[in-house]
Order: sequence, then structure tokens, then C-alpha cells
Amino acid sequence: MGETSGRKLMVEVCNAKNLMPKDGQGTASAYAIVDFDGQRRRTNTKTRDLNPQWDERLEFIVHDKDSMASETLEVNLYNDKKTGKRSTFLGKVKISGSTFVKSGSETVEYYPLEKRSVFSQIKGELGLKVWYVEDDPPEAENTGEQKTESAPPAEEKPPENPEGEIKKDEAEEKKQDENKPKEEPQEEKAKEEAPAETASPQPEPSNPPIVQTEKLKQANERHHEVVKRVDLNVSDRELCSRSGDRSRGAYDLVDRMPFLFVRVVKTKRAKVENGSSVYANLLIGTHSVKTKSESESKDWDQVFAFDKEGLNSTSLEVSVWSVEEKEGEEKKESCLGTVSFDLQEVPKRVPPDSPLAPQWYSMDSETTPGNELMLAVWIGTQADEAFQEAWLSDSGGLIAETRAKVYLSPKLWYLRLTVIQTQDLQLGSGSEAKFRNPELYVKAQLGAQVFKTGRTSPGSANPTWNEELVLVAAEPFEPFLVITVEDVSNSKTVGHAKVHVATIERRTDDKTEPKSRWFNLSSEDQSRSYTGRIHVRVCLEGGYHVIDEAAHVTSDVRPSAKQLAKPPIGLLEVGIRGAANLLPVKTNDGTQGTTDAFVVAKYGPKWVRTRTITDRFNPRWNEQYTWDVYDPCTVLTIGVFDNGRYKRGEDGKPHRDCRLGKVRVRLSTLETNRVYVHSYSLVVLLPGGAKRMGELEIAVRFSCSSWLSLMQAYASPILPRMHYVRPLGPAQQDILRQTAMKIVTARLARSEPALGQEVVQFMLDSDTHMWGMRRSKANWFRVVGCLSRAATLLCWVDRIRTWVHPPTTVLVHMLLAAILLCPYLVLPTVFMYAFLILLLRFRYRQRMPENMDPRMSYVDMVSLDELDEEFDGFPTTRPPEVVKIRYDRVRALAGRVQTLLGDVAAQGERLEALFSWRDPRATGIFALLCLMMSLVFYAVPFRGFVLVAGFYYLRHPRFRDDMPSIPANFFRRLPSFSDQIM
Repeated sequence: MGETSGRKLMVEVCNAKNLMPKDGQGTASAYAIVDFDGQRRRTNTKTRDLNPQWDERLEFIVHDKDSMASETLEVNLYNDKKTGKRSTFLGKVKISGSTFVKSGSETVEYYPLEKRSVFSQIKGELGLKVWYVEDDPPEAENTGEQKTESAPPAEEKPPENPEGEIKKDEAEEKKQDENKPKEEPQEEKAKEEAPAETASPQPEPSNPPIVQTEKLKQANERHHEVVKRVDLNVSDRELCSRSGDRSRGAYDLVDRMPFLFVRVVKTKRAKVENGSSVYANLLIGTHSVKTKSESESKDWDQVFAFDKEGLNSTSLEVSVWSVEEKEGEEKKESCLGTVSFDLQEVPKRVPPDSPLAPQWYSMDSETTPGNELMLAVWIGTQADEAFQEAWLSDSGGLIAETRAKVYLSPKLWYLRLTVIQTQDLQLGSGSEAKFRNPELYVKAQLGAQVFKTGRTSPGSANPTWNEELVLVAAEPFEPFLVITVEDVSNSKTVGHAKVHVATIERRTDDKTEPKSRWFNLSSEDQSRSYTGRIHVRVCLEGGYHVIDEAAHVTSDVRPSAKQLAKPPIGLLEVGIRGAANLLPVKTNDGTQGTTDAFVVAKYGPKWVRTRTITDRFNPRWNEQYTWDVYDPCTVLTIGVFDNGRYKRGEDGKPHRDCRLGKVRVRLSTLETNRVYVHSYSLVVLLPGGAKRMGELEIAVRFSCSSWLSLMQAYASPILPRMHYVRPLGPAQQDILRQTAMKIVTARLARSEPALGQEVVQFMLDSDTHMWGMRRSKANWFRVVGCLSRAATLLCWVDRIRTWVHPPTTVLVHMLLAAILLCPYLVLPTVFMYAFLILLLRFRYRQRMPENMDPRMSYVDMVSLDELDEEFDGFPTTRPPEVVKIRYDRVRALAGRVQTLLGDVAAQGERLEALFSWRDPRATGIFALLCLMMSLVFYAVPFRGFVLVAGFYYLRHPRFRDDMPSIPANFFRRLPSFSDQIM
């Protein structure tokens, strides 16, 4: 704020007890950094003392009395090392502004030191005195000085000036920089250190507020909003750990949503009848919620979260009821007492403040006095730790299928089985085995996957295959790989062997071949324990990336082996803000339409699912998630669905989730360290045509700490090395991709709560390999669009050649002459023109990441029959007459493609006929022409020939003939192989 409120906050750092030794000699040299409302102060360093005594008083200015209760005082302790070394972290204390007392009531309070991460080794207590004093408003001349002491406001508070920043005086900024230690990186080890300080600690990084400029306001009018961060100041290790640190910048891409939290713990009663149970009832206006009933322990310990904007009352009433049930009698309920709260007086809690402790409240009751209820009531946001476990009023209560969840895809491996040979096969008994010529093959089965080798030639005594079978294995692995030798001639199994998957060798490259192994074959009916043996080589390939999604929307390219994975190059943060104008997709009690929407976001192996907001067409989730980024040329996929699983049907089975639309964001189209906030249209393709289901608003930020690492990623291969040194065939890749998709779908469907099969398939685009008329048309027009650039260039050349604009044609003549006279300037001129064109088009670049285009997808220009064909399964389920019509249509389309392919092949065959003497006269003419041209080019300079040929090509139309040229007639008369096709 521009003016102070006349109030000062006084903080006395008294002492610390039992600190953790951090200097390697059993002691620590501690100092404290105190932050409040953008202001920072530092104490002196107490050398080599685990129980330091400071007794230093620090003064802070309170800019706004009303918002002081929502501010947080943070004290960080560091071990001060020598100059040039890193200062280690000793612990921190955070105190809410609502606990500050007025001058005269202050006392020394000891706070346990908190960890910054789960790996920190912290212990001890910190003694503090915190109070505030009222002071006269400062004079005008001093106001400016006090302004400069304040840093930019916290991220959750919007900036007050148009630029969204508060400028600071350079001298004061320098002074603060000298007193700010950098935020310590989080490591996997237990030891945690703060960044190095040279002469003094460096400033601690923080995310500046979001800035809106005039251009952004104009973009908002077009439903676009591009928000740029001034400077993230995030180190490499911090970048990887910020996703788990919800207290620093967690919810800065979404709006904070106020919730009323009520934690009901337990009750004490004077008398309880045998067989009775008790429950608590929460009543806020029209909202009435009951806790679970308890008969013995009477401990509920349940948390309820009410959407504050949806409350229609200013009071909360919590009552406890006793329920007595006897056989043959009606259930009797009696009230044991009531506690009322005025919502205007409920305290606010801002994480990372410590949770509010429950208290005992006396209940008002005329019949049973003396009862007490333990509970806690506070107002918080979705960043509150209790939010994840709370009963939510906007999600229909405490239902597993409506909760926000994070899922992980199973880790996939390629299992390579090389079948070498078999020996000593026992095909039967007596003369049957002696005179029969068996035709054998080997079958490998892993779970539901079955792959077979080719058949051996009949009569082979010890058949040899040397064939490779590649399967997909998912952790946790199936217990056994079953290898079976089968006889085609009599459709019987010769024998089978089981290979324990956990014992299979894992390799990361192709330099070392896995050892081959012999396995004994046994009969399935157990009548014969030995039927031969088989020689195989089997291994788990860790150098491949198992593709489990469509190639054009891949989000992860890392190899299966963890030791081959590279460190992340950035952090992807996604804020799922809300949706607008959703259409009803089902009926509520058969009367009115409703939508229970939730969002699923998928990037890499991590899937996130927001909570379901029931019965709203404009839901607001305001949930934020993060992913590590290993490759910038990947795609984030976000889908919106209607929840049908939290309600069971008449048969007791859950309904299917209905898809409402999908959004894709390619990370390479995002600028680093910039926030994009945009509403995307949700379009879903149904058998009745494309339908707009509403809009989804999301915020995306791609943060990268090293520009060099980002540029190196563009020069690296897309897939791991094994895909290039030992590539898999296209058909094999397609089969393995479909297999991997099925495995991921089955695993996520078995989660609790389940992520439905229809959701996973829609997010993975599992049906992109299926043929459809609409997709064929869309791809055809994509090809036409790419060729339109060349067609435009040819049209421009033709207009020059036909002298449509004579000055342009004259200039082209001059340009041709200049090129021939100064050929060394051709390439520099071309590249300079390309640079200028790119520079000119920079201002017309896309400001927002693009989503799927319904027009490009051809969804509005396709018939209903073609859509029905696309939604038909494989194999088809339609009646024979419909299949016949569609088959005839495909035949007609394939006939045109067949003719086009024949014409293209004929041109190549005519060119080949010039040198093959298939037409002796034509080849003879061409040979004489080559001899003449060699003599001409020997006598005539090449530049002169090109100049004459160019001028001849650009001659005026009055000097041309309307008939085709002689070379064109000659080439078209050359023979092709079309006449030899039957």
C-alpha cells in the first residue's frame, strides 16, 4: 500500500534451544531471518552455540490493520558458515497474524522448529515475543522512505497499481538483497543446505505477481489472456521439488476459493443408554449434514467443507443426537445439546499456518445439561491440508468416486523372447509318432498377450526357428511367461515351460546379448513330466520407451530403465480453473437436466483427476497440479467428463462416464516462464454429429531453469537409442502400442476409485488406428493444405511467365541476369530474404497455444452415416445391408486412389524407359540429343545457356504456341508398364 496504518509489529528473537549441529563439529552458528509483509530483518550470528541467546528486537511496519490477521510472520534459522560456503538450514517457524497480541500482553513463547521438507534433519525450539503497538501516522516526508522498505505483495493478493508491481528505491533494494539468503534446494538426502553466501546471504527467490499490460487487456476481450512472470528465480534442484512444496507458490495459477471448515472430533455425555448411538448434525441454512453414528467410542473426527459462496445463512448450528433402537419399537432420537457459531466471527486460516486445534464447547440443552463437544471451525481455502479429506458440499459429500485423485500408469517394459530351437521332442507313442510329419510352432503367453512364431517345415526332427517375439510387460509383473510348443497337424500341445518373469535378465543396450537358457517341456495333463526341451533367449529391454499413447500426442519418451533417464529440464504447472456453459447430459430424478463434471489431465505417467462438482453448469475447481518435463516437444492432454460412476444403476453397477470434450496443449508452443490463461471450447464428436458442450478455462506455465538444456533437447533424438540401433517394424510397433494401451486401461480401471475404461481410452486416443471416412478426408485436406504453398508459388511463376503484370516480369528478367553475373550472391540473398520474412511474421505469431480445430477435423462436413461408421466397433456390428453399402463406398474411394497411384508410377517408368531401350527409337533420339548437348555445352558457357533458356521460358505469350511443347509430347509417348498389368 502506498500509506501506512500507524501500527508497528515488534518481534523479539529471544533464544533457541537444542538446535541440530550443522557445522560438522557438533555445534552450529545460528542467525535468524524474519519476514513479514514483504519486509525482511536479520539478527546477528551466535558462533558455535546450540542454545543461542539473541534478545534482539526487530521492528516491522503494518501497512493495513484489517489484513494483518491474514498475514504470516516467518522466521528461518540458518547456520552461518565461512565466506564462500553454503549456509545450512536449521528450521523455521510460521505464525499467523491472528495470534498477534497488543503491547503489554506479550510473553515469551517457544515454537518447535518445522522442517522444510521430509528429508530435513531439524530439531529444537525458538523463543519469540510478538506484539504490535499503535503509533501516530507518519509524516508525508517519511512515507516515501517507509514505502521503499516493503517488498512486492504476496501472490494471492492482487497488485494495486496498473503495472502490478511496487517499485523500490535502489539503495533500500540493495540493502534488502544483502540480508536475503537464497532458498535452499531440496535434495534426496537428509542433509539440506541453503545457497551460498559470499559477503552476506543472497536474496531468497519468490514468484512475483502476475502482470497485465494494455496488450493483455486487449487479448482478454478476445477471451485470451497471456500473463508473463517477471522472473521465476528457480534453481535446478528447486525446479524439481516445487511440485511437492504446496506452501510456496502452490495455487498461484488459480483463484483461492473460501471454504468453511468444521472438524467434529468427539463428545462427552453424562449417561448413555445401552444399545444407543450418537451422531452430530451440522446445520447452515438449508445445508444439513450428519456425521457417522458411533455407539461406543463416540469419536467421529470428521471434517466438513462448505463452499462459502453457496452458504445462505450467517450462523452454524452443531447438534448431537442420541439414537435408541429396540426390537419391535420405532427408533427414538433425542437431542443431547447444541452449539451455535456466528460465521462473522469464525477465524481465518492461511496455509502454511499450523492447523487449528479443536476445543471443548459446552452444549446448550434443557434435558441433558453438562454435555460437551470437541470441534474446530475456521475459514480456509482449497490449499488447506484438511481439504483433501473433508466432506465437500460442492461434490455431493464424501464419495470416493467424486474425490480428487492422482494416478500413475504402470511402468512398462518390452520383453524380448528369442526362440532358437527344440530338442528331444516326444510327439507321441508308437508308430503314430514315427510316421507322422509334425508341423510345429511356439506360442508365448504373458497374461492376456499371446504371440506365435512361424511354422517349421514338416518332418523336422529338431526344428529351429531363431525368431524373436516382443511382448509388453508391466510392473508389477505377471508371475510367469508361458512358452508352449504346439503341433498344427493334430492340434495338440507338445509341451510347455514356465519362465519366472522376476528372474529374467534386464539389459539397457544391445552391446551384451542375454544368455540363452534351456527349459524342460512338460505335458499339460501331467501324464508325462518330460516331453522335450526348448532353447530360448529372454530379456527385459530397458533401452526402449514403451509407447502407450498415440504417436502424435505423446507426452513421455523416457526409456524404461531408470538409469538411462535424463534429469528434467523444466516444470509444467497447470491450473484447472473452471468451466462455463456446460450442457446437461443426464436427468436428475427424471425431471431436469444436470451435469456432474470433473477434469482429467494426463502428462507422462501421471494422471490427475479433479473433484466432481455436482449439479452445476458453471463449476469452479481451482485446482493446480505440476509435472516434471523431460522433453519440450510433448503434449499435455486435458479431458472433461460427466461423472456417472458415483451413482449406481438398478443392477448395482456404476454408469459410464460421459465425455464432454478434450483440450491438448503442446509444450513447444509455450514460451518459458509465462502464464497462459485461456478458455477453450469443448467439442465432442457424437454419432449425431459434433456438439459444443461448453468451455474449459485453464492456466498453464512451463518453467525452465536452463535455456541451454532446453536448446539441447531440440538437437537430441526423440526416442531412446535402442529405437534406432534395433528398430521395431511399423506393424510391430502398432501392435505393441495397442497392447500397452490395453494394459494401462486395465490397470487404471482396477484402481480405487477406478479411472473408467472410457476415460482412459478417450485420453489416450486409442481409436486413432481405426479407419474412418472423416479422418481420411481430414488428412486429405491436410495434404492439400501443405501443397497449396507450392501451388501458390507455381501460380505466381505462371503469372510472371504470361506477363500478367509486365513490370514484375521485367524485374524477374533483371534478377535472372543478376544471378548469372553474380552467382556467389545467390545463397546469401536467399537466406537474408528468409530471415527478413521470419522477422516480419514474428508480430503475427500465435499468442495462445492452439487447441483441436473442429474445422480442420472435418466434423461439420460429414454425413451421419459416415459418423456411424466411425463409431462402429471392430469387427462391425451393423446389419449386412449397411455393411454392403459402406463396402461399396470404400471400393469406389479405393478405385480412385488406385488410379492415382498407377499414374504416379507410370511417370517414373517413363523416365526409366529413356535408359532401358524399351523403345529403341525414343532411346536413340535421346542418345543423339545427349551427344549434341554435350558439344553445345562444351562450346557455349553454362551461364549463357541458362540465360537464354530463362529468357525463352519467360517469352511473351504472343511468341508461344497453344499446343504442348515437343519435350512434353516426347515424354508422354514413352512406354510404361501399365500395359502389362492384368
